[in-house]
Amino acid sequence: MQTGKRIGIVGGGPGGLTLARILATRGIGSTVFELDEHRLSRPQGGSLDLHEDSALVALRHAGLEEGFKALARYDDQGDALYDHLGTLRFQLGGDPSGGRPEIDREQLRTLLLDSLPPETIRWGSKVRAVEPLSDGRYRVAGEHGSLGEFDLVVGADGAWSKVRPLVSSEEPRYTGVMFVELSIDDVDARHPDVAALIPRGKVSVVGDCLGLIAQRSSNAQVRVYLMFRVAEDWLRHGEVDLSSPEHARAALKARFTGWAPSLLRFIDVSNDTIVPRPIIALPVGHRWTHRPGVTLLGDAAHVMPPFSGEGVNMAMLDAAELALGLSEDSDWSRTVAAYEARMFTRAAEAAAGAMEGLDFVSEHALAHTLEHFEAIQRMAGAPHP
Repeated sequence: MQTGKRIGIVGGGPGGLTLARILATRGIGSTVFELDEHRLSRPQGGSLDLHEDSALVALRHAGLEEGFKALARYDDQGDALYDHLGTLRFQLGGDPSGGRPEIDREQLRTLLLDSLPPETIRWGSKVRAVEPLSDGRYRVAGEHGSLGEFDLVVGADGAWSKVRPLVSSEEPRYTGVMFVELSIDDVDARHPDVAALIPRGKVSVVGDCLGLIAQRSSNAQVRVYLMFRVAEDWLRHGEVDLSSPEHARAALKARFTGWAPSLLRFIDVSNDTIVPRPIIALPVGHRWTHRPGVTLLGDAAHVMPPFSGEGVNMAMLDAAELALGLSEDSDWSRTVAAYEARMFTRAAEAAAGAMEGLDFVSEHALAHTLEHFEAIQRMAGAPHP
């Protein structure tokens, strides 16, 4: 299918790139506006687990399933739960036949980028706003003027979307939970005691309103997420001095007083990259009145806490459903409205579950997390280790 209509996609993350790729396989060109100056201008983050009923469906429609399988870590689907004293409370083995294989975010992005014509991506494009025109199209405005005019603009630009204000006045709000991201390099060779806690997949630790998740990426790297409840302006109080990684690690350890020394090693051996990540969310059930010529996908539409791992999966499924609809129906306004109605329902359910995940950082975290693990075990029909 060829069309004279122009599509602008704001944001070159997995959602935006999946949309561009599936459209391209159906003969529909698009332009992706990406803030990064080039594909290697910044680290892309840790490991992602892609779900059989969402992101993996999108990759099949994109014709990238085989490329994904060559990169994915099917063995890294294990999960272990410890209490803060270092006692193993539950363990799920890494089943290679499971439906949530792991892949590094950078590997996924590269797979998608390499599948697109180079002219699709407009690197270094800082979108200031999207402006309606009198003929029903929209102008994507950059810092120094117009970046182009389009029949359909899709906001795939994350939590602080520049496209969202065209359809919704809602903005993400702080949930009260703060993550601090740490990284550990070459864990197997340099820190075998830490590596032994994460043989495959990830480890979760819960305490009284404190949490820790450590997850393997490829190349023996581990991403560690420390979790606690603080005010949104916590950093301004000076408790953690990010200009001094040594002092920052000591201050973070002090917050986890009483935890087993074996678990505090995740902080001790981390490198000097320390990144605070306030956890934000749009209201559960966020929706808008359809406006022809503009729509949203992924975090721009339904950013939620990361506990359920639905973020990238929802974004890629959004992209697939939207792309397939646009390729099958010439009435794009009708297609987009139908896509939005389905997405609103899916997103509300996923967001409600993700908000419940905030209980991981609560007084009742251990009981709630054990219930979650046991439910997964029952669904899988796996024996208790």
